[in-house]
Amino acid sequence: MNRSRLPPQLIVLVVLTVLIIGTYAVARVFLTPPTFGHYGHYRGAALVEAAARPLVFAGAKACDECHSDTGELVAKDRHKGITCESCHGPGRTHSRNPDIVPVKLTDQLCLRCHIADAARPAKQRQIQPNDHFPGDKCVECHVAHHPNKSK
Repeated sequence: MNRSRLPPQLIVLVVLTVLIIGTYAVARVFLTPPTFGHYGHYRGAALVEAAARPLVFAGAKACDECHSDTGELVAKDRHKGITCESCHGPGRTHSRNPDIVPVKLTDQLCLRCHIADAARPAKQRQIQPNDHFPGDKCVECHVAHHPNKSK
């Protein structure tokens, strides 16, 4: 009677595969948060945690209450789809207390969107800062809220 035996390499491979799958299954039971999968493929408790965070953004309407002239200017220009808080940062504290000044515009804020990057759409204006008036600041030549207009 000639019994066919599996080669030892194959036995080791099968045992390792079973151990890896078993370890994964046990780890998944202990490491997966209890609320995972309640509302899709994420932690259900994350909604409660996110709702508990304090609000920091005021929204465009809050900015428009005091700065309607700037809002009208921006609405007529290329930056019409960009909110105030995209450049000036969260404005909830400023909207409640105007003495708290929001972030001033700097070159770094402009360059976040306008530095040359092949991943950006071609229709978006892009520059190489060192070639585009080196040493100057963006706001020395451009009006930040109306960028097509030069100073």
